[in-house]
Amino acid sequence: MTTRDTARSQSASQAAQAPHAASVAGTVGATSANATAADDDIEILDIARKEDTDERRGRRWFKRFSGRPFPGWLYAFLFILFDLAAVATLQWGVSLKSTRVKLSSPTVGWGFVTKMWTDGNFVLVLNALLLGLIYLILLMLTNRFWIATPVFLAAAIIVAVIEHFKVQIRYEAVLPSDLNFLKADKSNLLSFMPPGAHWTIIGACAVFVGVLIVCFLLYRMDGRSGRLLRFDNVGLNVTVRLLLILLPGMFFTLYSMQVSTVGSWAKTFATVMGDKPSMWDSVYDAQRNGPLVSFTRQLNPRIMEKPANYSEATMKKLAAKYAKEATTINELRSANMTDSTVIYVLSESFSDPSRVPGLKVNKDSMPNIRKIKSGTTSGLMLSSGYGGGTANLEYMGLTGMSMANFDSSLSSPYQQLVPSEHWVPTINQMWGAAKFSEAFHPYESSMYSRATNYVKFGFSHFYTLTGDGEGNDIIKYQDKIDESPYVSDEATYKSALEEIAKTDDNQFIQIITMQNHMPYNDWYKDNDFTAESTDPSQPLEKDETKSIETYQKGASLTDEATAAFLEELDKLDKPVTVVFYGDHLPGIYETASADTNNSLALHLTDYFIWSNEASSSQGEKIDNAAYSSPNFFVAQAAEHMDAKVSPYLAFLTEMHAKISAMEPPVVNTIQGWDRIPEGQNIYLDADGNPMAESDFDDETKQLLADYKLIQYDITAGKNYLKDSGFMDLP
Repeated sequence: MTTRDTARSQSASQAAQAPHAASVAGTVGATSANATAADDDIEILDIARKEDTDERRGRRWFKRFSGRPFPGWLYAFLFILFDLAAVATLQWGVSLKSTRVKLSSPTVGWGFVTKMWTDGNFVLVLNALLLGLIYLILLMLTNRFWIATPVFLAAAIIVAVIEHFKVQIRYEAVLPSDLNFLKADKSNLLSFMPPGAHWTIIGACAVFVGVLIVCFLLYRMDGRSGRLLRFDNVGLNVTVRLLLILLPGMFFTLYSMQVSTVGSWAKTFATVMGDKPSMWDSVYDAQRNGPLVSFTRQLNPRIMEKPANYSEATMKKLAAKYAKEATTINELRSANMTDSTVIYVLSESFSDPSRVPGLKVNKDSMPNIRKIKSGTTSGLMLSSGYGGGTANLEYMGLTGMSMANFDSSLSSPYQQLVPSEHWVPTINQMWGAAKFSEAFHPYESSMYSRATNYVKFGFSHFYTLTGDGEGNDIIKYQDKIDESPYVSDEATYKSALEEIAKTDDNQFIQIITMQNHMPYNDWYKDNDFTAESTDPSQPLEKDETKSIETYQKGASLTDEATAAFLEELDKLDKPVTVVFYGDHLPGIYETASADTNNSLALHLTDYFIWSNEASSSQGEKIDNAAYSSPNFFVAQAAEHMDAKVSPYLAFLTEMHAKISAMEPPVVNTIQGWDRIPEGQNIYLDADGNPMAESDFDDETKQLLADYKLIQYDITAGKNYLKDSGFMDLP
């Protein structure tokens, strides 16, 4: 075989072997590919098995608990825990400290936890009980613990945020009257959002999400899924749930309806638990007693007893009677009250220290006012308060109504009555449009709910330190004297004088000063006033002496500022009449107040009615002025000005002729807001002597009965007098 043949044979052999090699290679490649795919499947299977194992582990973790229904004691513990969480949430809503209101502090509210064992005060428990009743009702409505709980806490968070916003904007807690606002002005709710409100809302939402997560986790752990009642008998299940809805609901309703009524079981219960009403400041009240306790106390105040003969026919007859009396009075008068500017000055705590029993002072604190009183209508005013109660005197002065006619449960009309009234006739309304009524008070506008009440009274401006919350109506002059924390009377008068002088219109002006407000802590430099006991065997304590001497200096500064104010009013070329009065004595006379025989002396302040040179009544002195109370001031001012009267003012004129002054029972302690003190109403005759109702003649008894009819109709009745012309001047 040749070499060429050999090569050909090898080539053929290789060609013949190529398909086999390709087949083997293909087999090997396929085997390798199959092996790789198998490995991938195994890996996927392993991962799936791992995930399945993890899921089973998770299930087993939950099943450790979900297979075991929560015991009753655990539900009870969680109920109390979430209930207290709601209390804390609401408390946060009002825990915003004001830089202006010195009497308020958020620590007061949080302190009610510790005061359970330090003071025996259980107002925390009372709040928890009331909220717990609401919580229980929700639980029974749903029969699902893990549904009712987030709903309950969500409601608490929402209310707390609303409280927080209102306190931040207006320094006022949520009041029952706000429910009327929601009905009437829903569209303006967004305007009450303070700056940065979105952060508060985001925070609240975050907290609620946290609540949902906790509730969901506990739900997954709970073998009974939060189902509280699991009776096999459907009828028994429904019956128990209805009972646990109705009974707590009845208790809460009855408590809310009666807690503001003196002598009721609810009032007694709340007092025993530690409720201490602080009606002058709604935020402080909510901080001190809890928002829910404070709120329910104002839901249904008992205003006054309905007169037996109250009816539309009776009120029409009464209106006609005093319309006739007004006609008789007006035949002898020539002026119109609204042809003058009338200024009411409520001088905080102003009174004469030299009249305090057992007290000796080195010099007169009010020589200027004493001189003014000697030349015009003036006298002593019977006050319902001692050391407090300003708003009640203010209310009587503006309305002509008497605290003596109200039920003892109504301790603060500004808080308990005015916000819910549909008709609030006040004397400034005689001047017509709101633009003719302005008020000045150099302090927090929300105190005693004045900010909202003065709008309701018909005042166009209420100038205060805080204004209307939008930068308007800020009182212009805010000067203080030495170390005193309060705006001086001189500055307050200056602010008012500028507004009065800038218009030729006749107005009604209300001024409420603050300079002499408690405390009296040696504020003034170069104070040369001294005070001591008239009985050497009973010397004054050091703190009492310091307070009295500080107060004396403050009263003397008021005396000077008031005289200067009247001098400026004399320069105006329009008639002006001023009604000036001290609302109550300062609560600093510990020695004198210890003797109950001093009660009347410690409830008499100074007042005068003065007219400027542009008035025809300057220097006028009316009869029966030696003693009065603020409800009679408007009738006395009309007589002083020789002004014609409405049927209402005619009635007050007749009433004052028979009873010079009237107030509810008084005590020698700083005004409290729990109730009007127990005892008999105080009635003084023209000489300042107390009178007993049993000794009244028939005419006086009838006038007093008419007074109660009038006051009931306006404050608690059907307002039959509203369209009768009873309040209209001729």
